Amino acid sequence: MQQYTPNQQNLQAMLANLNIAGLKNKIIFTLAMILIFRLCAQLPLFGIDTHNFANLAATNNLIGFLDMFSGGALGNVSIIALGIGPYITSSIIMQLLAVVIPQLEQLQKEEGEAGRRKISQYTRIFTIVIAAMQAIVFVIYLLKTARGAIMPDVNIISFAIGSVIIMTAGSAFTMWMAELMTERGIGNGASMLIFCGIISKIPFYAGKTAELVSKNSSLQPGLLLLLLIFFATMIFIVIMQEAARKVIIVNPRRQVGNKVYGGTNTFIPFKLNPGGVMPIIFAIAILLFPTTIIDLVGRANAGSIGIGKLIVIISNALQPSGFLYNAIYFLLIVALTFFYASIIPNLQPKEIATNLKKYGSSIPGIKPGKPTAEALDKILSKTTFIGAFGLGIVALIPSAACSVTHITTLHGIGATSLIIMVGVALDFINQVRTNLLPKNYESFLKQ
Repeated sequence: MQQYTPNQQNLQAMLANLNIAGLKNKIIFTLAMILIFRLCAQLPLFGIDTHNFANLAATNNLIGFLDMFSGGALGNVSIIALGIGPYITSSIIMQLLAVVIPQLEQLQKEEGEAGRRKISQYTRIFTIVIAAMQAIVFVIYLLKTARGAIMPDVNIISFAIGSVIIMTAGSAFTMWMAELMTERGIGNGASMLIFCGIISKIPFYAGKTAELVSKNSSLQPGLLLLLLIFFATMIFIVIMQEAARKVIIVNPRRQVGNKVYGGTNTFIPFKLNPGGVMPIIFAIAILLFPTTIIDLVGRANAGSIGIGKLIVIISNALQPSGFLYNAIYFLLIVALTFFYASIIPNLQPKEIATNLKKYGSSIPGIKPGKPTAEALDKILSKTTFIGAFGLGIVALIPSAACSVTHITTLHGIGATSLIIMVGVALDFINQVRTNLLPKNYESFLKQ
């Protein structure tokens, strides 16, 4: 009989666990979708000179910031240059409309799976519309500001029409991949694609930083301080993502036949940051949609007087490293964290209070019904307030540190990118654990 070392046994146990609930297939499927996404990001539009575009866009901070979240797809002017942005923007619009339009709210809350499918269909339609608008704006930018990036022998009319169609189709394809990853893979598909885009740009920013520091040795202490701040920020992000206020629930004992059920205390966890990375992603999408149009159209008309110059002033004020941008960004994160907490189904105080009363459970010292709902609402408001402001402050610290240390090459990998990377990584780990739960229950039952 073959003997295995403890390390070999652990490896075999890990491989066996991967097969539980199709976890291995989900991971392989997710990696395959990411590979396809990365390959598409390297396929430029017909008639584009990517080298010339990179030189022209090097002075545009907004283009660089957008390129960070598209994983280089925008910088390559690829067929999926718009990335997952239109889909995220469309999701925000639908969630906001569901709050103010009763019919959409009814679809979301009362009609179950059929209602959610209808809302998903509306989201896809909005995605196509938004993608077409963004594609048109980007083509205008190419024709008026980055004309040197278009090869001289290309027919302009065919290029413009073809580019708008291809980029819109590319955005729809990216949306389809994201939904497939969410359904059949591990983690949220849109977040995973953004995560991969950020990771893919880290070597580029690291190279630029190394070049900057090698030319100016006085920046070395500042770089060390900046890296320490980034590391401390990542630790704080993990704490923010995992921290929760636990509300004790007393469950009554119930006798069914000769067996007694319940009687043990449980708890309801109210997370400090119930929305995870979604408030950050939504805040970026809300900010970048108007600022992208203002920047691209405004710079295309920079030579004109009046409105053209005003647009350029607004565009410069809303650059990702500017004060006004960061102030609006902070307020959006706070507002969207509260908004996201208010629409999460399992965080509705009235529904929780109703369910507790229905099963005879209660919070110690608080009467069932309305008093319980009011108490839960206060707890949720306090925890969300702490989480929202904490998330907003954390989102600004690394960017401020970049300005103080004069290491401007790492502005792209600021707190926004760190929060998304850490948040998506934690979500991925938690989903892996969730998929492994059947194995744990199976082992428990066999004992």
